[in-house]
Amino acid sequence: MTQNLLSVEACMGTFRIAIADDHEVARKGIRALLENHPGWEVCGEAADGREAVRIAGRLKPDLVLLDIGMPNLNGLDATRQIIAAAPQTRVLILTMHDSEQLVREVLAAGAVGFVLKSDAGRDLVNAVDALQHRRTFFTSKIAELVLEGYLHPPSSDDRSRAVLTPREREVIQLLAEGKSTKEVATTLNLSVKTAETHRTNLMRKLGVHSVVGLTLYAVRNGIVHIV
Repeated sequence: MTQNLLSVEACMGTFRIAIADDHEVARKGIRALLENHPGWEVCGEAADGREAVRIAGRLKPDLVLLDIGMPNLNGLDATRQIIAAAPQTRVLILTMHDSEQLVREVLAAGAVGFVLKSDAGRDLVNAVDALQHRRTFFTSKIAELVLEGYLHPPSSDDRSRAVLTPREREVIQLLAEGKSTKEVATTLNLSVKTAETHRTNLMRKLGVHSVVGLTLYAVRNGIVHIV
């Protein structure tokens, strides 16, 4: 498990930031960029969503900068769990994905900033500064999608789609990533029988009949991302 934690004391008196991205090169580049800013300190790094939740719960950073497409737990569900574990922590999403549906889900999860990786060189420092001062920040293209979504809310057909619980989203992500039911149970600290029940309920709810069907649903709905 990749982990680079600094002590809480080392970050006292500064704006404390944790970075979660499954690409080490990306984390290092973001860290270098942010630590050049006076008063900002990167106090933790995470290589997957579950690690990000653990770091947020332990360090209580002021900000978590979070990629969407991470293994074990995607950024959307990690956002929900981070805010539950550390309510004062703000979440900034940094991703290459920009669909209107994804933006809606990011906002619903509780994130208050959204920057496309293609815009990070231009916007990332401004985004962190905005969140430090309790404002929101959206890359210009994302801001347009937010406005479009406000002017044209989802239809009743969109709202009637199957809604998965947070636990179901965790289970379907792990299955879609190729984990067996036993491995899902171990990862989520469940009994194998409970994990099997979740899998069965997911198939019934989504109208699919195999793990392949669950995987296709997970990809189409942004629960996992194929790079």
